[in-house]
Amino acid sequence: MDISALKEIFSVGETIAVEFKRCGNRIENDTYETVCSFLNRFGGDIFMGVLDDGTVEGVNPKAAPELVKNFIKCISNQQLFTPTIYLVPEILEYDGRTIIHVHVPMSAEVHSYKKVIYDRVDDADVRVTSTDQIAQMYIRKQDIFTERRIYPYVEKEDLRLDMLSRLRVMARNNTMTGTHPWTDLTDDELLRSANLYGTDRMTGQKGFNMAAVLLLGKDDVIMDILPAYVTDAILRIRDVDRYDDREIIKTNLIDSYERLMEFGRKHLPDKFFLENDQRKSLREIITREMIANVLIHREFTSSYPAKFIIERDRMYVENASRSVSNGIITPDNLEPNPKNPIIASFFRNIGYADQLGSGVRNLFKYSTYYSGKEPEFKEGDIFRIIVPLDAEMDGKTTQGGGQGGGQDGGQGSGRAVDEDKLWTNDLSEVENNIIQLIDAHSDVSIKDMSELLGLKLSTIKYHVQSLKDKGILSREGSQQKGHWVVNPDIEDQ
Repeated sequence: MDISALKEIFSVGETIAVEFKRCGNRIENDTYETVCSFLNRFGGDIFMGVLDDGTVEGVNPKAAPELVKNFIKCISNQQLFTPTIYLVPEILEYDGRTIIHVHVPMSAEVHSYKKVIYDRVDDADVRVTSTDQIAQMYIRKQDIFTERRIYPYVEKEDLRLDMLSRLRVMARNNTMTGTHPWTDLTDDELLRSANLYGTDRMTGQKGFNMAAVLLLGKDDVIMDILPAYVTDAILRIRDVDRYDDREIIKTNLIDSYERLMEFGRKHLPDKFFLENDQRKSLREIITREMIANVLIHREFTSSYPAKFIIERDRMYVENASRSVSNGIITPDNLEPNPKNPIIASFFRNIGYADQLGSGVRNLFKYSTYYSGKEPEFKEGDIFRIIVPLDAEMDGKTTQGGGQGGGQDGGQGSGRAVDEDKLWTNDLSEVENNIIQLIDAHSDVSIKDMSELLGLKLSTIKYHVQSLKDKGILSREGSQQKGHWVVNPDIEDQ
C-alpha cells in the first residue's frame, strides 16, 4: 500500500471497512474483535499504531516483528478463533513512524473470538448474541457464496493433491518471513485450514466444497460438477471475424491462471519499466490483475463462459458476476465486494492475487504507463475489465509516477520502453537492453545494470565497452556523479 493511499485513508477516518488501533507494546483484545467482525461482514483493513482520529503515533519498530508474530499465533489458535484464519500483516513506514497493516478478507464462514460472534455496524464491532441473528448470518453467507456448496461424494482421490507440495513452496515464498503455516500442515490439515472442507450448517452435510473442486479438482470431476465451466483465451488481430489463436481452458484454477498468463506472454509486447530502481514487467502486472480477477470473482454456476480476449486496440476480460450495482468503477467510487472469498484467500496465499481492491488501483496506475490510457471497469451481470492497447505507443518511452495520468502516487518515478522493439538491428539483445536501460536512467551504474538485467558484472562491462568502441555510448562526468550519453546521430539510423 503506497503513501498516498495511506494518507487518504487516515484523512477519511474509520469506516465500516477501516479500523485504527493504537497498540502500544501489545495488541489488545479489541483488535481481534475487529478481525472477527470484518470476517463476518465485508472485510476491511486494520492499522495498528494509529489513533482514532487518524493521527499516526506508530508502534515501537523493534517490537513490531514480535507483535506480528503474536498476532498470527492468536488468530491461528483454535481456543481463541473459531474457525481459525490465516492473515499476513505488513510492517510499513509512514512519515518516519512504523505501523502495522492487516487486510482482513470477507469470509465464507461465521467466525467467533473467545466464543463470541462479532459483526461490523458502521465503524463499530458489535456482539451478536441473538440466535435469530446468528442464524441469519449463516443463511446470508450460504446464499451468497456458491463456492461453499458442499459435495459430500467428492473424495480426496478426486483432487490433485500432488499440487500441494508446490503450493506450499509458493505460499512460503510469498511471505515476508519465509515461513507459512501450510508448510508444517498435513494435506488434510491444509485443506481444512484453507476452508476447502467444511460443513453445510443448513443440512449438516460435511465434505469438500465447490472451491476445493475448482482449485484442486481433476478435470473430469470439475466437468461433472460444472459442465459449463470454461475460460476462453482468444487472440483476434488479423482475423477479426474469427481468431488468430485460441485456447479453451477447462482445468483447475491454478493451472488456468498459469496457462492464461502464458497466453498473454505469447501475444502481448512487454515494456522495460523501472520503478524506484526496480525492474518490473508491465505486461505481467496488468495481465496478472486481469486474469486473477476473471478467475477469482466470477459466478461459477453461470453458463456464461469467462473470456480473456486480445484485440488490436484493446484487451479485456469478462465473466458472469453477482453484481451489487451497475455502472463504471473507478478508484474513487470503488467499494470492494468479494464474490468468492475462499478462492480469493487461496490465491493471495500463493501470491497470485493481492488484497481486495488493489487490482483496480494497480490497473489504473500501470495501464497509463503501458498504453498511455486508463482502463475501464464495468460492473453488471457481466463484469468487464478493458485495458487499451495503443499501437502508436509501441517503442515509446513514458515517464510518470503514480496512479492515473502519471500523477505522483508515492511510488517514485517510472519509465517504460518496449522491450520487443530493438534500438537498432546491428546490436545484440544485451546491448539493446543496456541502451534501453540508459534511456530510462542515464545515471545508472554498471553494477545496477548487472542487477537489473540479471547478468554478470563482467558481461555488462564487456558490452558497455563494445558500445563505446562503436561510438554509440559515452560517459560524461565522473564515475560517481556522471551520466551516460547515447550518440544521437547513430540513434537516428
